[in-house]
Amino acid sequence: METLVNNPLADRPDDFGRYLTALPGWRAFVAAFLDKPMVMLSQAEYDALVKVAEADALVKEEKNTYDEDRLDHHARLQVVATSTVRHTVACGLRLIILNRGAVSARRGLIVSGPANTGKTIALTQLGLAHELQDRRRHPGQDERIPVVYITVPPAATPRMIAAEFARFLGLPVLRRSNITDLTEAVVDVCTKARTGLILVDEIHNISLHTRTGAEASDTLKYFSERIPATFAYAGIDIEAGGLLSGTRGDQIAARFTPVATHPFPYNAEWKSLVAQMEANLLLHQHKRGTLSRLDRFLHTRTGGMIGSLSHQLRGAAVDAILTGTEKITKVGLLAVDLDIASRRKRPGSPDTDASP
Repeated sequence: METLVNNPLADRPDDFGRYLTALPGWRAFVAAFLDKPMVMLSQAEYDALVKVAEADALVKEEKNTYDEDRLDHHARLQVVATSTVRHTVACGLRLIILNRGAVSARRGLIVSGPANTGKTIALTQLGLAHELQDRRRHPGQDERIPVVYITVPPAATPRMIAAEFARFLGLPVLRRSNITDLTEAVVDVCTKARTGLILVDEIHNISLHTRTGAEASDTLKYFSERIPATFAYAGIDIEAGGLLSGTRGDQIAARFTPVATHPFPYNAEWKSLVAQMEANLLLHQHKRGTLSRLDRFLHTRTGGMIGSLSHQLRGAAVDAILTGTEKITKVGLLAVDLDIASRRKRPGSPDTDASP
């Protein structure tokens, strides 16, 4: 990357590298996927560690580090390959291949649905799949930037859109930098770095009903014409918003393939999601199958929202480590406060205030 641009992100705090909207953060996200999974101690080893830690300060620190690593594991979003994720990745990779020979009018992807239904997960998993595929095809070429990920700011202007691209790439965004300067710099870097996929999240922040929104949409279209890459958007209920209205909206609708996200019904896939998330737990006293027996309760409580389910289980796992219970029970699940949306009673759904 350093051979392409002067990257000011290298001098920023390490926390900045956690953001997907900056290249260091995106690369850390990919690296985390490639890391070997944490290996749990056996029950006998853990019991011995706890016992010795009571009298030995060094061993106590070792136990604290081990527990902290498990907390970090549960704090990270454990991605489950839902049907929506698989469909998004398959459609996206297909479009990337089909667009290789396109000179103009490249086709893209729009992931749309209610909030908390896994749109960002699906979008980033598509990016991860393409990044890994590109690395296999071009090993050792660290100067490549296969994926760019940005989010659309509220009330975005054309310059704000260009600035988001520049910030991801580590390009300086100065007050005197006009949109032409930023656009040309972004196009130059993406072309040289062989960017093949551009992910644009929170696309619902653009409304074609306003002049500013229309101009921001035109800016994205201009980038798609200048950068030989596939564009994938994600946003809340896009078809019900203003992004696909009017002449500009017709152009987007004609070039983009839709992928819908939705709350999961209580069915075999939901049961599988719960089982897969339970398999990712790193708790010493938790009995496998406990959550599978509570899968209907979990569906009622979360409304079938994958985001709420993930928060529910990871939150209960964190509590189990902090309290020392080392297991998740129904009482522990009820102790985790969920989002407001999951508490709302949906038509035809049972009450969510289930008791232990």
